[in-house]
Amino acid sequence: MSKSLTSRRLTAAVLTVGALTAALAVPASAADHRPKRPNVEISRVQYDSPGRDDHSNRSLNKEWVEITNNTRHAVNLNVWTLKSEDGHTYKFRHYRLDGRATVRVHTGQGRDTRRDVFQDRRDYVWDNRSDTATLRNDHRRFVDDKSWGHHRHGGRH
Repeated sequence: MSKSLTSRRLTAAVLTVGALTAALAVPASAADHRPKRPNVEISRVQYDSPGRDDHSNRSLNKEWVEITNNTRHAVNLNVWTLKSEDGHTYKFRHYRLDGRATVRVHTGQGRDTRRDVFQDRRDYVWDNRSDTATLRNDHRRFVDDKSWGHHRHGGRH
């Protein structure tokens, strides 16, 4: 019986050491985990066009939002929307954002290119004091948002 008791105690000690080792290893691997960047994100917003707000096309086009594709693969942004808190909505039409690329969505009028698209508006979209730019995909699902100032709705909407 004493050999059996010793054997059980030794087995219990080995199992305890194994469990402690596994428990200590989990936090170390969790500490190495970094949050993943979103596939497509609102990377920058210039909500207050530099200079005087004189409603000129030049001034309107200095107000913009940048959308970045962080993946290696192109993303079809057709029918995706970019919306302000006041409901101003820009809908992407027949636009494909290349992998690791950024497109700048300008408020004013212009000719769309691979790097710049234009909302063709004659008035400012983004509030200089506070607003939220929200990006949704073609299924109206939330993708990303950027807020500044004391935005009214606070975060995702």
